[in-house]
Amino acid sequence: MMKKVVILIPCYNEELTIATVINNFKKELPNASIYVYDNNSTDRTAEIAHNNGAIVKREYRQGKGNVIRSMFREIEADIYVMVDGDDTYPSECITSMILPVEMGSADMVVGDRHSNGTYAQQNKRYFHNIGNHLVKIIINKLFNSSLKDIMSGYRVFNRTFVKSIPILSSGFQVETEMTLHALDKRFLIKEISIEYRDRPEGSYSKLNTIKDGIKVIKTIFWVFKDFKPLLFFTVLSLMLFVIGIIIGIPVINEFMTNHFILKIPSAILATGLIILSTLSFTCGLILNTTVKQHRENYEIMLNFFCNRYDA
Repeated sequence: MMKKVVILIPCYNEELTIATVINNFKKELPNASIYVYDNNSTDRTAEIAHNNGAIVKREYRQGKGNVIRSMFREIEADIYVMVDGDDTYPSECITSMILPVEMGSADMVVGDRHSNGTYAQQNKRYFHNIGNHLVKIIINKLFNSSLKDIMSGYRVFNRTFVKSIPILSSGFQVETEMTLHALDKRFLIKEISIEYRDRPEGSYSKLNTIKDGIKVIKTIFWVFKDFKPLLFFTVLSLMLFVIGIIIGIPVINEFMTNHFILKIPSAILATGLIILSTLSFTCGLILNTTVKQHRENYEIMLNFFCNRYDA
């Protein structure tokens, strides 16, 4: 049975490149349906996409995460290809990216920009490279994985993954969210090295170094708190405990020497920090149990979905 393949292209002001992206993927996958989701573009992106044979839809909530959420919710297919409309990802390797999903050896295939060094060569935004690298190291450590590219916008998914992932982020953190979901829920991930190229002259990135740097920090905090709550709150508990002990030692020494405490503020502060340390560790235990229960419920839901879809 022929599998239905769709190509999903989120776009915001990509009139210089969208025609090239559409026609390149038409050449590689002539039987695939191409959907361009226009995210409030102020240029001719939607018009050009329509004139080049794509199915154009609108997403009025600003942000890539909002676009991907609508795409996954509205489009029905067996295999989903997600690619940016800025012509930075090669269409020539799409067949090799689809194959693992088609054969069932991967639920998500990621176009890896880093292994061959092309992203570092082409992308001149130094702080973006640092942010990508930092997030990658932390996620790999937390999940004991060895992924090379956490934030790639070039991906292929099967239906099960697309229809069972809750997209919560609204912006460019959506790729990180997809990777975390796949790792946490034990989906099969495969990375395929691709030749990344920078945007053509006249095309500008929508990313902002300062704003997105803050988002990277928030992402790291979010990964710890939401996916590894016991580790997060244990580390926080240890920090509070150590600070409390450091402040409390002089108070204890004073009491042991004089049988009286003059450093009342220090004693109150130290006691408060120790109490907060205990509460933090308790929160970690409770949230860890909640996360475990969520994973169990997700597996039950996934089994129900798969059985209904297969039927």
